[in-house]
Amino acid sequence: MHTMKSRLVAVALLIAHVTGTAAEVRPYLDAHQVDLLHILPPPPADDSAQTLKELGEILTIQIARTPAMAERARADSEESIWRFADVLGVKFEAASLPKLAALSERLIKTEDVIVKPAKKGFNRPRPYVLNNLVEPLRASTSMSNSGAWPSGHTTLGTLMGIVLADMVPEKKAELMRRAWEYGDNRVIAGVHYRSDVEMGRIAGSAIAAVLMTRSDFKADFVAAQKELRTVLGIAPLP
Repeated sequence: MHTMKSRLVAVALLIAHVTGTAAEVRPYLDAHQVDLLHILPPPPADDSAQTLKELGEILTIQIARTPAMAERARADSEESIWRFADVLGVKFEAASLPKLAALSERLIKTEDVIVKPAKKGFNRPRPYVLNNLVEPLRASTSMSNSGAWPSGHTTLGTLMGIVLADMVPEKKAELMRRAWEYGDNRVIAGVHYRSDVEMGRIAGSAIAAVLMTRSDFKADFVAAQKELRTVLGIAPLP
């Protein structure tokens, strides 16, 4: 009985620790410091020529996309820095890179608190909300009904791509191509218009530029960069 009670206490402490750790993740910036409602232009109207053209692109892709394209787009629906492993290799994993993992969690939180107010303020309907001919690729049983403008996934993918490219400039071209594909896959999946993705790239770049001016981010960046280059077997930068 005593052993069972001890195990229950240990499990409770573990849950409390995990919950506490998750609650401690905090953004580097918020929407007051990077106000996308002022940085980005408003989206085109739902009945505009541009929106109709972009819907046409999505429907054309929907017909032409291959199973491989669909699988890749679904996989990129995960908001994770580890999607860049196909550029940086098998050693690029959370278990080997705890400092980078912690930094990436803060980047995810930063994107979330900055992009959400913009999505709500601009309130552009998703393609599949506006037109029922769009058949989005579902990564789960439910689909997001948040605003489409800008694409949060693209914002985060661009931000992560820029950060990783600064850490490993030897792979900058490949990392930025991967970041661009991450955004393009939102169109392939039928969950964003092309212009949502373009706005996400602007948003991600703006967030990255402001982050580089902050001492707390720079300290985390330097530590994570050293860790990453060591794990990848790349010499330190001068």
